[in-house]
Parts: sequence; C-alpha cells; structure tokens
Amino acid sequence: MTEHGTTIAQVELGKGGPRVGVQGLGCMGISEFYGDTDETAARATLDAALAAGVTLFDTADVYGRGRNEEFLAPFVAAHRDEITLATKFAIERTDDPQYRAVRNDPAYVRRAVEGSLRRLGVDVIDLYYMHRRDPAVPLADSVGAMAELVREGKVRHLGLSEVTGPELREAHAVHPIAALQSEWSLFSRDVERSAVGAAAELGVALVPYSPLGRGFLTGSFANADKDLSEGDFRRYQPRFTGDNAQVNAALLAPVREIAEAHGASPAQIALAWVQQRARVHGLTVVPIPGTRKPARLAENAAATRIALTDAELALLEPIAGRVAGDRYPDMSSTSAAREE
Repeated sequence: MTEHGTTIAQVELGKGGPRVGVQGLGCMGISEFYGDTDETAARATLDAALAAGVTLFDTADVYGRGRNEEFLAPFVAAHRDEITLATKFAIERTDDPQYRAVRNDPAYVRRAVEGSLRRLGVDVIDLYYMHRRDPAVPLADSVGAMAELVREGKVRHLGLSEVTGPELREAHAVHPIAALQSEWSLFSRDVERSAVGAAAELGVALVPYSPLGRGFLTGSFANADKDLSEGDFRRYQPRFTGDNAQVNAALLAPVREIAEAHGASPAQIALAWVQQRARVHGLTVVPIPGTRKPARLAENAAATRIALTDAELALLEPIAGRVAGDRYPDMSSTSAAREE
C-alpha cells in the first residue's frame, strides 16, 4: 500500500509535454460499463489519487455520454493547477443504445471540443485525444483540425488512441503528438507491433489503458456469468466468456507466483510489468488503471515502486501469446485490425 506522505514519481508526457505522475487514473468506470457506482467513494478516489501523486486524469465525451466529464468538473475546478486533464473525442453515441459511429471530420472535432469544454467547466483542455481513427478521413484533416484548437488556446497538447506506427508518424508530421493511448498489458501487446517503436523514435509517451486487462489480471474473475454484475460490459468481452475465461485464468499462475515473492498482489505485478515497458522499450509510459475505490487506488500507486527482475520478466513474457479471445467482440476500430 502507499505509505503516508509518499507520492509517485513524475515524468514528462512527450517532448515538451506536461509533467505528470508516472501513473494516471482512468475515469471511465465511474460513469458506466462496470456496473453501479458509489459516487461518494468515487469522489474519495479522485482525492486519494491526487494525494498519491497521480496528476493525469483521463476521461472522454463518450463515457456516460458526457456524464463522466460532468462528474469530474467539480474536482477539476478545485484542483485545476495541480492536475493534467485529458479527454477524448471521436466515438459518437445517440439515444439509440446500439448506435456507435467514429467521427474524425473537422466539423465534428470542433463541435466535440466545445461540448467537452462546457461539461468540464474549463477554458482549455490539457491533452485532447482522438479516441479512435476513421480511416475514411485523412489524418491531415483530423489532426489539422485538432492543431487549430491548440493555436486557438482551447487545447494544450494532442494525443491519439489506437493508431498504428505509420499513422502516428503521419499525424506527428502534421502537429507534434504528446501521447498515444492504446491498450497495453500482459494480456494485450498488439501495440508493440509498430506503434511502440514509432513512439520511442518520435518522443511520444505511451499511455496504456486497461493495463489490468479490464480487471482480469487482478485474478478476481474466472466466470463472467457468476463474477460480473448484469450491467457489466465485460460479460460480453471475448476474454471473459466461456472456455476463454478458463484458459486465461490459468495463465495467471506466474503472476501469482511473482506476486507472492514480492509480498504484492497480482494486480501490482501486472502494473509493474507495464511500468517497466519504459525501460525495455526506451520511452515514457504512464498507465491509467481505472478504479472507483480509494484502497484500490493506493494499491495501484504502490505498484510503481516494484522492480521486476529480468528472470521475472522472462516468466511473464509468454502470457500474451497464449491469451484466448480478442480484446473486443469487434476489433475493426483498433490499430491491430489495421495492421493485419
């Protein structure tokens, strides 16, 4: 657990980017996707994060269809000069629960940023991500529109999510990209195909989302039907369902073994592995595990002080190649699909 008065280290988020805690907080689950939320505990978690040295707070306009940004607004107002505020655009939702569309056209970019600024109650967003890429829209158009927001003072730094290495290079040539947010964990290493190398070359920070495999790497889930509430979206994720869940649960044996040796939890070992990608690949890495509980926040933050040995890293190396099931039921909007 985090010791009283001890905070996590800080790093620069991309060349010329803001200095942030080496671990951030993903806020998606506060509003939806992971079942019901206790708002009092969630607000206490935000305070606990800041006390632990977590300064990068990550949201998106799609989370709760804007409710997540609205939830964060009072916390942002109280601590505006202490935090780095990141939000995202590109996934459009309507009243139809089945509707999803990816929008990168310049008119949508401008409409989206105005909505986020209003809901968050701020004049400027520190880090503005394109949440998903629409290959039908030229990157020069979408990133060019984002760059206009920087020039207008509505956004400080730009980020991308789920793009390939070549796409990152193309975007960076239009305007410097501070951070790339993609799924990266012991279970998901698609990002290493091309994006990690490109980010290291360009000085772009990696911000891994779902570094705990949506919670699977905590060792808490073996059967989605029994272990997850009715409103939890993981009940429909391939890695949590059917035989896949049993196969993947068995893969956690070396994680548990290493955790026991360190007097740590499996979640802390999984997070320590992600943190050490910085040393392995020569780039800045700031994972954003999500939680709604102060105790879990403290546990996650403490993982930044765990150093895995080369022998332990070798034990963990084969896991991703043995995982059963894709990351999503539909992988068409991820970088992995565009690299195949």
